[in-house]
Amino acid sequence: MMHVDADVIVVGGGPTGLMVACELRLHGVGVVVLERRAERGGESRGRGLHARSVEIMDQRGLLERFLAVSEKFRVGGLFGGVMAPWPESLDTAHPYGLATPQAVTERLLEERALELGTVVRRGCEVTGLSQDADGVTVELADSAHLRSRYLVGCDGGRSTVRKALGVGFPGEPATVETLIGDLELAADPAEVAAVVERVRRTELRFGVAPDVDGRPGVARVIVPADGIAEDRATPPTLEEFKARLRAVAGTDFGARTAHWLSRFGDATRQAERYRVGRVLLAGDAAHIHPPTGGQGLNLGVQDAFNLGWKLAAEVDGRAPEGLLDSYHAERHPVGARVLTNTRAQMTLLGSASGPTALRELFTRLMEVEEVNRYVTGMITALDVRYDHEPGDADLVGRRLRDVLLSGDRRLYALMYGGRGLLLDRTAGGRFAVDGWADRVDRVADTGAELDAPAVLLRPDGHVAWAGDDPQGLHAALTRWFGAPGATSR
Repeated sequence: MMHVDADVIVVGGGPTGLMVACELRLHGVGVVVLERRAERGGESRGRGLHARSVEIMDQRGLLERFLAVSEKFRVGGLFGGVMAPWPESLDTAHPYGLATPQAVTERLLEERALELGTVVRRGCEVTGLSQDADGVTVELADSAHLRSRYLVGCDGGRSTVRKALGVGFPGEPATVETLIGDLELAADPAEVAAVVERVRRTELRFGVAPDVDGRPGVARVIVPADGIAEDRATPPTLEEFKARLRAVAGTDFGARTAHWLSRFGDATRQAERYRVGRVLLAGDAAHIHPPTGGQGLNLGVQDAFNLGWKLAAEVDGRAPEGLLDSYHAERHPVGARVLTNTRAQMTLLGSASGPTALRELFTRLMEVEEVNRYVTGMITALDVRYDHEPGDADLVGRRLRDVLLSGDRRLYALMYGGRGLLLDRTAGGRFAVDGWADRVDRVADTGAELDAPAVLLRPDGHVAWAGDDPQGLHAALTRWFGAPGATSR
């Protein structure tokens, strides 16, 4: 048998790849993360975590680390430039987002991945791969080869892994482009604020955020580009950036030093398949879209949270048939919905009379509480519901909020290990997980917050079964956790 360097190779050391690594290591899977960059980047494309991602960090015992370096925000219905108050009665114990720069998120997740025993190799660029019935071989830029049983491509929108697989990436090409950068500005802050207020009355793809990522004197600036660059991988120059500021805002604010410059378009594309044999795609490697609504980083982290425990079960030899394929079945529709809502938001951000009228109408609609709750649930991913049958309880397929259990225990505090969990509220605790106790924990007397006799949670916090039928519980345990008493590899 060919030498194997790791159970799983993760290509890409951004938030998605690092989250996959953390989830796999919780189950003892050997993981090597290959990251092209020699050093962790200082720029932050992603600007924060939405409520569902906040829940995810809490479910793995990481939330305190994020709270220590982040500020909470409660902007509800942030959709296409339309802002509304946070809706009431969202089904979450964490009705807020966290303003956490992507660089900080990467640092915290890498620290956790290393604590769990992940091997992170920087300066390792993957140039090709091949797979067979037993595993995957990757080729690096220095001609070295590594071998693993499975591989996860988290290597961005221009994914080498996806291209090597030959997976189609259909969608809509970019129609507009936006420049973004972290700049030092000589202009007085009051002058900058006045210009921003004036320009944004008609151009919502323009903005200046001072002291970005806590760096005094450095502002995050965005401005519409003049057309679409032939090579979007090439960042704009400082002079190009200043010229666009003068054209759009009438001033370049005395921009003098660029710490980081980039460009992004409004293209929306999605991989036709998230799995090909032993190789899987997650994050931007599986889908790209405009950053409207701040969903990109969150979507990738949530991909990883769905995939990690399933791939770990497959590696361990305990996965029931179809479990790993359920990653594509569950996450592809979620990604498609994000592509759709970002396209809608880009329409609302337009400066022509039609988008302006549509934005005025949508602003009125957002004053309706049900509309606000629907949009906020969509953007924050709190409303995601996975596979369920017509006769299932309403809880099935949904994530469960952090309910308070008896003895002042919190539900999420019981999920740090990434195992399944049976909550049994029946008199005498008549449900059991015999045969699955090495994969599923059981907690009796769960308090009054949970409106169901018993609930079975998957490791990602989504409800696999709810009710009082022992046969239904047995079927759900088998479907999601394999045969009772199954032995690992």
